[in-house]
Order: sequence, then structure tokens, then C-alpha cells
Amino acid sequence: MRSGTDLLGDGERGATPIELFFDLVFVFAVTQLSHALLHHLSLGGAVQTAILLLAVWWAWLYTSWVTSWFDPDRTPIRLLLIAVMLVSLVMSAAIPDAFGRAAWTFTIAYLAIQVGRTAFLIVASRERPELRANFVRVLVWFLASGVLWLAGAALGGGARTALWALAVLVDYIAPLTGFRAPGLGRSAPQTWTISGSHLAERCQLFIIIALGESILVTGATATGLTATPANTIAFVVAFLGSAGLWWVYFHRTAEAGKEHISRLATPSTFALTAYDYFHVIMVAGVIVTAVGDELTISHPTGHTGAATAAAVLGGPALFLLGVGLFQRAMTGRLPWPHLAGIAALAVLAALVPVATPLTVAAAATAVVLTVAAWAARGDRAPDHATPLT
Repeated sequence: MRSGTDLLGDGERGATPIELFFDLVFVFAVTQLSHALLHHLSLGGAVQTAILLLAVWWAWLYTSWVTSWFDPDRTPIRLLLIAVMLVSLVMSAAIPDAFGRAAWTFTIAYLAIQVGRTAFLIVASRERPELRANFVRVLVWFLASGVLWLAGAALGGGARTALWALAVLVDYIAPLTGFRAPGLGRSAPQTWTISGSHLAERCQLFIIIALGESILVTGATATGLTATPANTIAFVVAFLGSAGLWWVYFHRTAEAGKEHISRLATPSTFALTAYDYFHVIMVAGVIVTAVGDELTISHPTGHTGAATAAAVLGGPALFLLGVGLFQRAMTGRLPWPHLAGIAALAVLAALVPVATPLTVAAAATAVVLTVAAWAARGDRAPDHATPLT
């Protein structure tokens, strides 16, 4: 195993081939999540899908933090990534029935990723006492939330949903407390010595993964249908909507975030809010949008149901919210184009009783494209950050 003194690289670097290979499992995971939501398109189904998404994101994100400390091209780290990749594949395969017969499979896989990887880090950082102490605290929190995950798997029904929601809450609160643990204190931001640009690039790549799922859904849904003028137009609208989401984030915002975190003396503080918490909102937005695209392409005409409207309008709104919060973390203010876009999508809900799914989707896409064009004219790289912690 590589010495703990080599945990932090000498400079900023990009993603490596092994990390890109690792991400392939999460292409499958995002697909599973969108299908799970599509097949359980209700408030309860949305809550359950959100819990699973938060767990999947946390499993992926913590591994990305690991490769910001360790050199992923070293054999022990490569083997760790491949092992986590295998267990993540099992976890992803269990997603469709995670709240049913596959509950134990999902739970054990998730805990194996989080607990096993953290235990590896404790050993790997033995020559860096400050980092080793951090990982011990992280392990304590994962063991605590693990009790809730296991209890939920054992009980089932509504109790499972409630306990898993509480488990996710514990997992997400932990970093905000500095992983404070009895007798162990809390972690100082200065000890989380990550490569800021590396983590930024990794999160950008996950947004690409999610957008890729949206494109796949658009193509696969259209392939299975007999072409008509309505579903052909819906196909084009769905593609333009995905392109609009890409433009909103990647035109300037993504690169501005990467440049900004690279200049910070303590990038972990900014990463905690801007990347750990706000990017998962964007991912959720893309997944919900993909569900709306599939529903619209399959049934472009006729009555617009409440579930379809919620997906078509709610997906872009979530994405704009995530990007807006990300920009606020950089600049200290929420961007007006994104706020206006969210408001416009809310207003479009008034069209639902009298409009077809295609009309609602076309209007939502028009809002996204307008926000993209508006933001492209006014975006500027930030000079400072205002962390929300």
C-alpha cells in the first residue's frame, strides 16, 4: 500500500482513466433511478427514489474525495476502486426493488462501500495522523447511520422508508458537524486537503452521466414508437431540453466553479456545499426531466396528468435551483435568470388542465433555453466565495 505521506498530490490534476471506468457503473445507477421513478410515479415513489439517489450520490462522491487524496493510478487504489465498482454494480442492480425484496442487497452493498472504503482509508493514512483521525470520525458516523439502514431493511413497509430517510439525513448531516464524535472531537476544514479542481471535474462528469441518461431515454423511447408528427416533435423538444440544461451549467458556470475552487486555500469548505450538496440537486433535476421526456414522447397528445406535469416542469426547476445555489456559493447571490426560470415554470402549471403534454414540455424547454441565453450574457467568473456553512 502506498505510504500515507503520498496522500496529497503535488498539484491540481484531471480525472484518470480508472476513474472514468469507475463511473460506468453509475451510468447504470442513474438509469435504474429514472426507471424506478417512472414505474412508481407518485409522491411516495418520488420520496423513495430521492432516498436511493442520495445514497447512490454519497457512495460515488465519497469515492471521488478519496481519489482527491490518493493517487488513483497506484495499484492499491486501483484495486480499491474496482472493488467499490463491483459492489456499486450490485447496489445499482438492487435499485428497482430496493424497497421490496432487494432491500437487504441494497443495504449491505451500500454499507460495504461506505464502511469498507473508510476502513481502508484509516489504514492507508496511518502516517498522516490528522487525516487518519478524520477517517475514524467518518467511520463512526457511517456505523451510526448503518444501524438505521439495517433496521429499515429488517422492518419493511412505511417504517423502512422512514428509517432510510433518517439514515440518509444522518449521512448528510455528518459533514456539516465536522464529523464530530464523542471523545474524538471534530475535523477541521484545513485537514481535508483535497485537489479542488479534481473534485470539480469529477462532479462535472457526473452531470454529464445524468445528461447522458436523458439522451438515452429520448432515443430509446422514440425507437420503440411508430413515428408520428406529434412524437417526432416531442423527440426534438426533449433533445433541445437536454441541450438547454447542458448549456445552463456548462457554458460558463462549471468552469467558473473549477477555477474558483482551485484558488481557495481551503477548498474543502467550498466543496462541501457547492459540490457535495448542490450538485445532487442538479442530478435529481436531470433524472426527473428524463422521466418527463419519456412520458411526453410516449403520449404527446391528450390530457396532461398531474404526474406528467410534475416531471416535465419539476425536473428543469430542480436543475435551475441546483445551478442557482451553486452560483450563490461562488458569488454570494442567487442569479436572476435562474430564479425567473423557476418562477416561469411554476406559472406554466396553470396550463396543465388545458394543454397537452407536448405543449407543456415545449413551454418548459423554451424556459430552459431562455434562461441559458440570458445567463450566457451575464455570467462572470466569481472573485470570492460565500460558503453556506
